[in-house]
Amino acid sequence: MPRLAMRFSTQTLLLQLGVVLLVVLLSGAVHAWLVSGRIGNEAENQALTLARTVASDPGIRSAVEAISKEEGTPPAPVLAAGPVQAAAEAARLRTGAFFVAITDETGLRLAHPDPALLGEHVSTDPSVALAGREETTRNTGTLGPSAGAKVPIYAPESSTTVVGIVSVGYSMESLGQSLARDIVPIVLTAGGALLTGVLASFLLRRRLQRLTLGLEPEEISTLVHDQVAVLQGVDDGVIGVSSNGRISVFNAAAQRLLEQPDLSGTPWADAPVPGQLKALTRPDAAEADAIALVAGGSVLVASARKALHRSEDLGWVVMLRDRTELQQLTRQLDAVGTMSTALRAQRHEFANQLHTIAGLMSIGQHQQVHDYLAGLVAKGPLKFPVDQAELLQDPYLQAFVGAKGVEADERGVTLRIGPETLVRGQVTEPQDVTTVLGNLIDNAVNAAVAGSSPERWVELEVLDEPHDDGGTLHIVVADSGDGLAAGTDPEVVFAEGFTTAAGPVLVASAAAAGTSGGQGLGLALARKLARRRGGDVRLLEPGTTGGPGAVFMASLPRTTAGTPSGTTDLAGEDNDA
Repeated sequence: MPRLAMRFSTQTLLLQLGVVLLVVLLSGAVHAWLVSGRIGNEAENQALTLARTVASDPGIRSAVEAISKEEGTPPAPVLAAGPVQAAAEAARLRTGAFFVAITDETGLRLAHPDPALLGEHVSTDPSVALAGREETTRNTGTLGPSAGAKVPIYAPESSTTVVGIVSVGYSMESLGQSLARDIVPIVLTAGGALLTGVLASFLLRRRLQRLTLGLEPEEISTLVHDQVAVLQGVDDGVIGVSSNGRISVFNAAAQRLLEQPDLSGTPWADAPVPGQLKALTRPDAAEADAIALVAGGSVLVASARKALHRSEDLGWVVMLRDRTELQQLTRQLDAVGTMSTALRAQRHEFANQLHTIAGLMSIGQHQQVHDYLAGLVAKGPLKFPVDQAELLQDPYLQAFVGAKGVEADERGVTLRIGPETLVRGQVTEPQDVTTVLGNLIDNAVNAAVAGSSPERWVELEVLDEPHDDGGTLHIVVADSGDGLAAGTDPEVVFAEGFTTAAGPVLVASAAAAGTSGGQGLGLALARKLARRRGGDVRLLEPGTTGGPGAVFMASLPRTTAGTPSGTTDLAGEDNDA
């Protein structure tokens, strides 16, 4: 992924600095505007107070009235030496005002700080004050910008006759100097806020880099999408354990395999998972070690790997793989091989029977041909070394058990069908039946071979129980072995890797043992499959030394269907097909 010209953390830092600077500037500007407005208002109020004081002075009122009654306006030198000018200058000097000006009723100056302007018309509009109303102003006159007030001067004996106005102002330059003095704390405060913001931005940048492991937003987004796609798109269970000992990832496959809800956020030490998984993440555990276990009704293979990023310890990743599917596939392949053997034997036997029939017909022995065919219909065409094989009317069971009888016979074990066997329906789930039945027969044959009894045999009884939604197949398998060791818990034999010193080694099958290199997964797998269908596999008898051996029973609901009407001779019709 191409890197950005500027890292996201740097962009974030610059953005934060820009925001802090903008906020400081805006805050300073607003504060300066408020201070300026406050100082201006105070100056206007002060000017208004002084103007009222001067306008209410009796001497000024009488002097202004006297000048207003004269014809024309006295010359500037006369006004400069008059009492009005003296009173106005005294008030200005006493209060520090920028100017104190007095005019007559026409707006001509009677008093002004600049004597050269006496007798001239004022530079600002005096109409409001001459109309008898006070006003405050901010404008620029002959002396410069100012904030001031205009107040009417009334005749001594009247409160309505306006004979002049008093105009008082304070220089805006002095206001600016006052504002400059007040702005220093503002600048210092703004600078402190800016420095604090810069420091906080640097600290936030470092924390952001540490939390994101130095990754950019685009990289984080890609990682999140990849994580979701991988974790939810694989059938393997994935458990992530962070460096602080908490579960950070618990994908849907892990929930399904362990039959647990999402445990994200749960302390790994307290999580309701098998202890073998926790042992994989011990500090002294070897990363290459993988273990097989039964959890949540599944045969699993688990491994753990240390997660590192740029030498930083991120914790552990525990992988769970469902070995149950591998075991089922192995059993299905074993069933295919068994059926192939049965078909080859059937083909060979069928060819021999055809040769016999052809020979009898060629010599004209038609009655013998009829009797021979009747015997085939009664006994079935196959000659498997299985006693009472004709009790299995289902062609699939007959062929599978017959092929297992051939395998057992090669190992010196006799496979026989018990007299209580009765299967009236047809097998509808051959794969599940093959997995359970094959495991039980293989375990029994192994037990018979390892037993101390001189007679080696395995007895199988199969009974179907019809139901409207599918019949239940009941299977009982016994052997001539030495059984289980005394005191063995009946439930322990269904744990993975179970063996006994005195009894047989329980394996899934000869093929499974050779493929996986492990033992003791067959019964666990068979029980899981049966319970998934609502049935079970359990130990009926533990057996005794010298025989008979252990007896196992399995029930498989919804694995058979009722016998179709009109098919009273399934073996013969299937063979004809």
